[in-house]
Amino acid sequence: MSGEAEPLIHGNTSEQRNYAHDDAEHEAAQQHSRALRTRTVVWSLLGLLFVVGIVIVLVGPEYYADHGWSGALPKDPDLAARRLLDMAPVIDGHIDLPLVGRYGWRNNVSAIPLHDKMPMHVDIPRLREGKVGGFFWSVYVPCASASAEGKKFLNATWRVRDTLEQIDVAKGLILRFPETFQYAVSSAEVKDSIAQKKIASLLGVEGGHQLGNSIAVLRQYYDLGVRYVTLTHVCHNAFADSCGSLVMIAPLHHGLSPLGFKLIEEMNRIGMLVDLSHTSDMTATQAIMHSKAPVMWSHSSARAVHNVARNVPDEVLSMIGTGEGQKDGIIMVNFAPAFVAPEGEADVKRVADHVEHIARVVGKKHVGIGSDFDGIMDTPKGLEDVSKYPNLVVELLRRGWDKYELAGLTGGNFLRVFAAVEDVAHRLQSEGALPVYDVYEEREDMPLTVGGEAL
Repeated sequence: MSGEAEPLIHGNTSEQRNYAHDDAEHEAAQQHSRALRTRTVVWSLLGLLFVVGIVIVLVGPEYYADHGWSGALPKDPDLAARRLLDMAPVIDGHIDLPLVGRYGWRNNVSAIPLHDKMPMHVDIPRLREGKVGGFFWSVYVPCASASAEGKKFLNATWRVRDTLEQIDVAKGLILRFPETFQYAVSSAEVKDSIAQKKIASLLGVEGGHQLGNSIAVLRQYYDLGVRYVTLTHVCHNAFADSCGSLVMIAPLHHGLSPLGFKLIEEMNRIGMLVDLSHTSDMTATQAIMHSKAPVMWSHSSARAVHNVARNVPDEVLSMIGTGEGQKDGIIMVNFAPAFVAPEGEADVKRVADHVEHIARVVGKKHVGIGSDFDGIMDTPKGLEDVSKYPNLVVELLRRGWDKYELAGLTGGNFLRVFAAVEDVAHRLQSEGALPVYDVYEEREDMPLTVGGEAL
């Protein structure tokens, strides 16, 4: 074996192969091959870019805008609306779906066919078609009759029980369809839901009559996930005056009651949105002035466009903004035909008129959408159900709204207000603000002394 190996080490040099020379030739060949491959790739890329450039010149940039290949919205309004809503889906301030469950299925969550065609305006297929990213499930129950509740609202009327049932049915439906809905209690959770292509599901109580005259009940609702309370519905309550409906009703407190001011203070402290839909003008004015946090109208329109009591007058609207003496907030426009236009005239254009008027008075950063779907019997032409939200976006695109303004309208403005309310609550709590324990002064079941001393 050693004899065979020797020539590789010590053999005659004249007969030995020159491996260094061979390696040099091999390396030169490889470099030449790499250079050829590089030139081929470069010329191929240059040829491709040349072809793309010719196509762009011949077809035009409008084609690419229309097919979403640039930052611009498509030229076609319908395509533009849908593309925008893909990026900024609708967050509706008020939908009465739990009410349909109550009166249609006796709150039997397991029987409600939300995945199929529902009898009113809302179901899962239409929510998806309408590009909905979130909404407030209104856990509304009606006002009791004046005779049932008594002059000072002291008679038991089961409003709190019924509200708890509506919270239960809303949560039950959200949990039953986890592939569609995601329960949300904060602005961050709303954003997270949308990012996951789920429909953020928040809860709102529509009326102070659902509090049982008790600020303690407010706190319990918050712990159950409720994130706004409308101060009144169509009736006065122990906290505040209502506007009524189409015609203003006579005041009781001339705005907020003493307990109503305390209610707002506690709403600010815990982070509950103050909702001013349904309130009288004086109630709204006092609430805006007293609140430390931004306010909202979850489903209201403009009185200057259609003169009914339920809509918000310009003098109240003008209190909203970011200027000196103003309060941040949002007015989420209602679709109820009776609040939109004279009988038979409500359509998507009239709803857009309300949006634009409010935007002119308070700015486009303070307007949103609060349809009242499932809580109204009729709908405007072109906005018949939740699948039709894109029609409103189309109308506003035609009126010159840009994509940033429309993204604010569809949900961004609300998220800003919601986050600001949360910030105020965090600040108040960090500063040591104490819970409000004031009790309704007309109650007869509470002691009249504290620690043996008369109140």
